[in-house]
Amino acid sequence: MRVGYVRVSDERGRQNTARQDVIMRELNVERVYTDNASGKNTSRPQLQEMLAFVREGDVVVVESFSRFARSTRDLLDIVSLLQNKDVEFVSQKENIDTTTPQGRFMLTVFAALAELEREVTAQRRDEGIAAAKARGVYKGRVPIPVDWDKFGKLYTRWKAGELTAVAVQKELGLGARTFYRKVAEYEQSRVLNKA
Repeated sequence: MRVGYVRVSDERGRQNTARQDVIMRELNVERVYTDNASGKNTSRPQLQEMLAFVREGDVVVVESFSRFARSTRDLLDIVSLLQNKDVEFVSQKENIDTTTPQGRFMLTVFAALAELEREVTAQRRDEGIAAAKARGVYKGRVPIPVDWDKFGKLYTRWKAGELTAVAVQKELGLGARTFYRKVAEYEQSRVLNKA
């Protein structure tokens, strides 16, 4: 089965899928999944449903890479998932078709370029940190200060079910990851204090 994926970024409905729908018909797509969402990540409901639906021998068709994924890494991850299910991939605009040796070669080139980009970025970051340390200006990440008395009171109310984690995070001005990291620190300190 030829399965299509269509995406427009505008959730307010100002963009439409007409152009992509025409391409799906021209490419004899039998079933189409459509998302009205940003392509910044792969957490899109119709994309996830389509990935769960496709089976061995199916072909996933998109108008262009940009409809499928914003980053090369996301694209390669999705295509790898499809390949693991023995599902082929066609991108009309870039003329990539993994049912052909040329299409598979092009994806290999994209993967190599993405890997090179990641390594160069990491190398630049490490060189920048080393230079900053040599100048004595790099101190690492500054720990986020926490009023532990206030944290303890809110923690107790959260654990008692009086407050949600989101409410506590808002009250403390912390993001979710930082909040849960601080929870782990707080719980560890309580264990050590009891010992």
